[in-house]
Amino acid sequence: MKMCDEDKSNDDIQEPTLEDKFSKLFCELEHCNEDEQRKIIEEMNGLVKEVNEEEHKSIFTTRMFDKIYKMIEEKKMTMENAILLLKHVGHCKVLKNVWNPCFDSSSLNKRFEKMIFEEEKKEEKNEKLLVDLCECYLLLGNQFNSELILICVPCLLKAALNKEENEKAQKDVEIALLALNNVGYCEIEQELYLNETKEIIEYHQEHRNLTQLAHHSAWDFLLFRFLDDYSLEGEIVNELHFGREAARELEELLKYVDWNRKKGEERGMLAKEELMLVRSVEALGSYFLRCKLWNEENAGLINSIVQVYRAAKENDIVISDLCLYSLRNAAENPVVKVKDLLKGGAVYAILEEMHQPTLDDETLFDCLIIFMNVSMKLKEKTENKMEEVKRKSTKMETFEKMEEEGYEDTITTFHKIFGFLYNKYYGDLSLKISDYFVNV
Repeated sequence: MKMCDEDKSNDDIQEPTLEDKFSKLFCELEHCNEDEQRKIIEEMNGLVKEVNEEEHKSIFTTRMFDKIYKMIEEKKMTMENAILLLKHVGHCKVLKNVWNPCFDSSSLNKRFEKMIFEEEKKEEKNEKLLVDLCECYLLLGNQFNSELILICVPCLLKAALNKEENEKAQKDVEIALLALNNVGYCEIEQELYLNETKEIIEYHQEHRNLTQLAHHSAWDFLLFRFLDDYSLEGEIVNELHFGREAARELEELLKYVDWNRKKGEERGMLAKEELMLVRSVEALGSYFLRCKLWNEENAGLINSIVQVYRAAKENDIVISDLCLYSLRNAAENPVVKVKDLLKGGAVYAILEEMHQPTLDDETLFDCLIIFMNVSMKLKEKTENKMEEVKRKSTKMETFEKMEEEGYEDTITTFHKIFGFLYNKYYGDLSLKISDYFVNV
């Protein structure tokens, strides 16, 4: 970010950039009273919404965070006003999935850490201040003190349990859950989060009190814990009905995505719904990689991913690639049945993809992995007579569909580059063409 003491050339008068506008307003802050400062910060927060990833990294530097720290120390900015600005900056950073490590190395970060520890030790805590500090710390940062996590998680979960039905309460809950979600893969003991997180999700299932972003963030926070703790799977799959809720979320997001939008495109900015789709499908990829419990709700989730995949294929390469990654992980997971991939439309969608003239290497690799696993699953005989009858029926259905689509000819065409793909992507791609065929 350009700081206040930098001179500007007047040789070329151009439309000021977002960075220029933000810098100008930032320079005005230390010369204003508290009320004037708040009005300027509200204007700055409006600019932050329009900032793309590169602009975010350029504006929100360690130097800027250090400057805010100095202004607070010199009483040129109140802590309340600083939080008003910083919480919004962090909210936009996390929502847009921006990686910016500048806050981590700033003096402001150290100040916030110290304040959180001190406030937590007080017999009569300022609960609002503690929530604000924890939210700023988690939203702005990327690396966190493990002792502080033990303070921030229960603090923000308590804030997120607010069940008041008004817009401000909903927004406060959304920010608390978004901050918690940014904790990522940190290991946390179940007693610090599980009951509260379940209560938040279950209450929403009954009353629909959370915003879409808040609901998504609550689930994401729980799924991050699942990556370290398999014992959570019973609660996630059977008690909280993850498959059903995730399918509902994808279908809702899909309704509101404007694939033909123009505003912000040229500046590399995704709309909120697209950002949430990216995060949702990415989380599903990790979930399918690790889940061991399977039910009809999870099977229904396959169909929702296929719907997103079909919609995104011609419009958003990032989302379509993430969908394909999720379907690949599902196909590789031993608990996922071929009948679920068939019923969900995954097999048909991938068959169509393999006939595209512009198929790239990575997409082809993922498609081959999927069909290799479909073929292997269909060749696994079982001693259970009923299950064996079902397997043979599914095998015949798959074979007929593949034959109809000319699948074997397609695989034969690609066989000559199997070795190239195997070496390029380091995956368990069989070089035997028979491993991709479904024979009856």
